[in-house]
Amino acid sequence: MDRKYLQECLAKWKTTHAALMDAYLALVKGGVKSYMIDDRQLTRFDLPTLRKQIDEAEEKIAELEAALNNKRPRKAFAVLPREW
Repeated sequence: MDRKYLQECLAKWKTTHAALMDAYLALVKGGVKSYMIDDRQLTRFDLPTLRKQIDEAEEKIAELEAALNNKRPRKAFAVLPREW
């Protein structure tokens, strides 16, 4: 992937993250009963889904920033407990 494409993707994901955070904060503070993002109407019942989308956007931003800085993205690993 070329650098320009990565920068465009990063800008898009940062804009998306900002919109999701605005919606999340508005709903958490309780000042509004619903919040509109483009054609989606969100309510307090959508907070868990919204939180997942924010986390995904943050992961994608970190991945793209790492690619722009010529670093490998973080590797996920798990610890599996075993009974012997």
